[in-house]
Amino acid sequence: MVTQHGIKYAVHIITAHFGNLVAKVCECLIRRGPLTLLNITRYTELTSSQVKNSLLVLIQHNCVQAFILEQLGGFGEGSKFNTQYIVLVDNILHRVRFSKFLMIVSAELDNQCVELFEGLLQHGRLTVNQMLDRAKANERNGNSVVSNAVRGSLLKLVTAHYVERCPAPEPLLALPIEEEAPPKKRGAKSDKIIEKSETIEQRVLSAAVPWEGLRFAVIPNTESDAGAEKDENNSSTITVGEKRKHDAVEPNKENGAMDESIVLWRANVEEFMHHLRHKACIEIVRAHLDDGAVTVLSAMVEATRAAEKKVKTENSVPLSVNSIYEEVIKSEAGQKLTFDHVRASLGQLGSQFFVSAVDEAYSINFKSIVELGRNEEVESIVSKRHGKKEYRIFRLLSMSNRFLETDKISNDTLTEKKDTLNILYKLWKDDYLHMEKVVVTGSRQSQFMLWKVIKHTLWEHVLDEMFHAALNLSQRLAYELEKETELLNLPSDKRTGQLKDKFNRIKRVRSLLESSQMKLDDAILLFHDF
Repeated sequence: MVTQHGIKYAVHIITAHFGNLVAKVCECLIRRGPLTLLNITRYTELTSSQVKNSLLVLIQHNCVQAFILEQLGGFGEGSKFNTQYIVLVDNILHRVRFSKFLMIVSAELDNQCVELFEGLLQHGRLTVNQMLDRAKANERNGNSVVSNAVRGSLLKLVTAHYVERCPAPEPLLALPIEEEAPPKKRGAKSDKIIEKSETIEQRVLSAAVPWEGLRFAVIPNTESDAGAEKDENNSSTITVGEKRKHDAVEPNKENGAMDESIVLWRANVEEFMHHLRHKACIEIVRAHLDDGAVTVLSAMVEATRAAEKKVKTENSVPLSVNSIYEEVIKSEAGQKLTFDHVRASLGQLGSQFFVSAVDEAYSINFKSIVELGRNEEVESIVSKRHGKKEYRIFRLLSMSNRFLETDKISNDTLTEKKDTLNILYKLWKDDYLHMEKVVVTGSRQSQFMLWKVIKHTLWEHVLDEMFHAALNLSQRLAYELEKETELLNLPSDKRTGQLKDKFNRIKRVRSLLESSQMKLDDAILLFHDF
């Protein structure tokens, strides 16, 4: 879900990174949905050339996906096909997380991988030849040394699934299943419902993504200077996964060099969302249980990471106690834990609904952990913004799954009825509560007010407020930096006296605002991406 302030925030990000013209095209697509080139030109009132260039920029940086839409023709006519463009708002929001992605890569891989990955983030998507050109421009070593280093770094990044092949440039979005052939069996009917439930963005992305064997397959190096040693190691350095997958996608040798100039690579955001979600879940659990339980949960995350394919999987792959213990003792902290301690920790995790157990097979309940994190985040906001009394009343309603009457709320929270009513009205006006009036007729008519927290509605409201806050922080940071542009560009030897003090002040302001942005983005991830 993208809220109104989420749209404004996304447009602001594009404006800051690529300018007003590109942002105008982007906003048009966000607000109007998929459009043809002709309609984008008409709605934005820009020239065709300006729109084309803006779309090329957005596509290059993975913010827009082109696709061919099949539509029914008129009477007696066949299907019609036209190219449309759809904006990928999530990819725009991910641009503020590039520093987090880089930290993950730098923690696991070497500096050459980090440099190569940073280039992909900067340019959006690159071919192997473009990566080689960038590396050769920055290195004094021989071309063959640079070439081998770049290919080796790319292989490491692809093996870790941090980099993937780009999706098809213009996938075909065929007519929906129900329009092609009406279902005759009950089984097919359920497929029809699933098809209808998919958004057009999901359908486009599903059609564009390469199949798994091709998505993480590295092109072999067939250049004449590769050497015999390179040929001997081809089977281990060319592919990711089983050799049979490579055999299916291996290009002809005579076309290998050409493929390196055609196949585009980009950062695999899905993999980084896995990492960030796992990290967030571990931190949420850390606030509630001891280090032993956190160590066991971390081990379960590591053991199931490779098996997870979808970012929003609610439960991890089930593991036996023995498998969990084997993973636990791989870490330094886990080596201090006994088998019985691991069992006890699993019991702790299960009592808090962080882990589910079926026939001695344990799986992480990501949905339960994320919901707990969201609830605590909202409660923290209410406490800081309104006060302790308001927090107590809100927490009571948040923990209840039914409507509560004003008198009961007053009694349970030990608050005066008049104060309780004022607090409830205040929270209701701020969209934190849902209220219903019930009129009871009898010997005399009476009215009751019932209150409830509807979590999904509330979470959407809180997310919109977070996007609003992120937009304000980003604009404030841009203002502060623009105001001191001359000072920031001044050579360090000329920043003395008052200028040095002023420079140090703007550094502190920048550091504070950027730190606040990152913390706020952690909360946005919790409500929007996990």
